[in-house]
Amino acid sequence: MPSTAIIDCETLFPAPSLPPSVLSPQRLPGTSVESLAALQYVLKDNHKRWHIFHNDLKQHNHIAHRALALYALGGSGPLIRGFYEQDSGEQLPPIEPPEAITSTNFLDHLGDERYYRAYITFFGQEINEKGISVVLEQYIFSDGFQYQEGASSQPEMLSRFMLSLFHALIHVGNGVEFGLKGMVVEGLALAAVQDLFGNEFYPKHFFTEGAQVTTEVAAHLVSSLTLGGSVSKTTGPRADTHVFDIIARIVRDDILKVDNGPVPRTVFKQAVAQHAARIRAYAAQWTLDVTRKEEIERKMEELIWLSSAVYAIGAFDEVKGFAADFYLMHVVTSSLFLPSLITSLTPGSQVLLLRAYLVVVLTWWVARGRPDLNIKSFMVSTSTRLTGSVSKGNDSSICPNEHPNPFLPIIQTSILHPDNHLAKLQRSFAHFSTVYGNRPAGYHKGTELEGAELLDGSLFVRAALLTANYMGSKEEPNSWSRGGFFS
Repeated sequence: MPSTAIIDCETLFPAPSLPPSVLSPQRLPGTSVESLAALQYVLKDNHKRWHIFHNDLKQHNHIAHRALALYALGGSGPLIRGFYEQDSGEQLPPIEPPEAITSTNFLDHLGDERYYRAYITFFGQEINEKGISVVLEQYIFSDGFQYQEGASSQPEMLSRFMLSLFHALIHVGNGVEFGLKGMVVEGLALAAVQDLFGNEFYPKHFFTEGAQVTTEVAAHLVSSLTLGGSVSKTTGPRADTHVFDIIARIVRDDILKVDNGPVPRTVFKQAVAQHAARIRAYAAQWTLDVTRKEEIERKMEELIWLSSAVYAIGAFDEVKGFAADFYLMHVVTSSLFLPSLITSLTPGSQVLLLRAYLVVVLTWWVARGRPDLNIKSFMVSTSTRLTGSVSKGNDSSICPNEHPNPFLPIIQTSILHPDNHLAKLQRSFAHFSTVYGNRPAGYHKGTELEGAELLDGSLFVRAALLTANYMGSKEEPNSWSRGGFFS
């Protein structure tokens, strides 16, 4: 067998560094020598002992994601180690690759999980020589690793990075946020062996036109659709098109629907097969003008509001209640890493990342039944307060009936919950509440989405509370909803 030795784990998994941006999630109190030792043990042992997929369906190993979330939330060392032992029970051993990956045969084994460790070695060497930013630019965002003339199968590396519920993006995002080269290497290797959901999810023109998309480009895409019907579009130049405008336009489009099915990943493929071009046409109407000051941060914030809204507002019904959707939950947890990822990218790739991200969010929303965002109902019918009793320690305070901070018990419960996604989701909502929680009603005034002017920064605590109530406690846990929102 060729040598595919894993790079020294001490180099791959040092102590986490501080977040790369003020918009990146900050760490909660609780970090200790003990918790750091537990985290590093888990990351290193997972790297050596387990495969990136835990079954033949290519469902992902989430060990590192949970461990880092617990560490960031102040989880103790024994807790980090204990959940690792629990999560290890469903993992698969590593696969010895048939040969090493080189620049010559890089394209030959894309999508083949047997080469995961070979891609790890390859990307580790590349990052050692070039650095993380250069490697991300070259292998994920450059034109050359999307389509190559004469290739029997196209690399489409951005598609591999974004699809399969954003897991490669999440993995690399963790690496950039925590300063862990090992997470970046693993995430890039995961992207390389990830399956594509059909060809040309992002077609060639997405890369040539995406960075400076205009109203005329959107119109061109609309006119090229062959599915029948029409896509609502702007008829002249406009200063700004918000993501909520895009959502409002899609809601009015009766063509963008899919049939429910027993396997959600199959329904996603159906959405891609039937509607990918139409969804891209809508997404292309989203304006992103890099000549405007702080445009990247502003448009990234739009995506964060969108991701949280489709998960929380789309899943709420006054009669049926709230259903915490497993698939739309990933839309939220992946958006947490956008602030960190953009710090490692050039302006052109930042735009490409945000545009590519929007396309996947819209596709998953359609694939889950395109639930309406009834903002008025959500804001009137959901709470920003815990339903449980107030702590005894608050009995004699100036506000005896007020919970001091609803996020504190939410985080505490999520840290202890057996589900390996809940802590990651509640960490996301806590961070978004920190950064955007003081946005007043009227902040989204002027968009085409009905009721958007009523939406304020309480969205994130409302979403966190709904999720906490739905998922239950460690003693009586519930599971994610997977039924979708099909009428």
